[in-house]
Amino acid sequence: MKKITIIRHAKSSWEHRVTDFERPLKKRGLEDASLVSFCAKDKINKPDFILSSDANRARSTAAIFIKTLDFQSVDFQLDNKLYDFSGNDLIQVIKNCDDAINHLMIFGHNFAITSFVNTYGSVLYDNVPTSGLVSIDFNSNSWQDLMPGKTILKIFPKDLK
Repeated sequence: MKKITIIRHAKSSWEHRVTDFERPLKKRGLEDASLVSFCAKDKINKPDFILSSDANRARSTAAIFIKTLDFQSVDFQLDNKLYDFSGNDLIQVIKNCDDAINHLMIFGHNFAITSFVNTYGSVLYDNVPTSGLVSIDFNSNSWQDLMPGKTILKIFPKDLK
């Protein structure tokens, strides 16, 4: 069995004169990431590996979740291929994961996140919102053979307010 817990980066700020890649989180993003990660604390098990886009807003979201969930001991890696909006690179990154990893946690961007969740999960969402978390179980022993699985958890900020 394989499992993915996938999180869209928290709400970012457009106030700063920086590139899209460097955009920081805004106050609401910090609050929502904390809220969702706190809610997830007793709902998800420690992953075997954590991957994040190397964009500032995704890295910052990952840091909040990792601290809140006490996942500091989990192997963590940044991957520029996750700075992906179409979803093609996201799928390739997942399919290239080591099969020794059974539970993978990923922090990334939309449209890639919503597309992945709707293609590989069992529940359709119009949009996975910023700070949104979705977990999907797969009846597979290999990431390379990834087929649609079962959506087992959804935590969206609006459901917690």
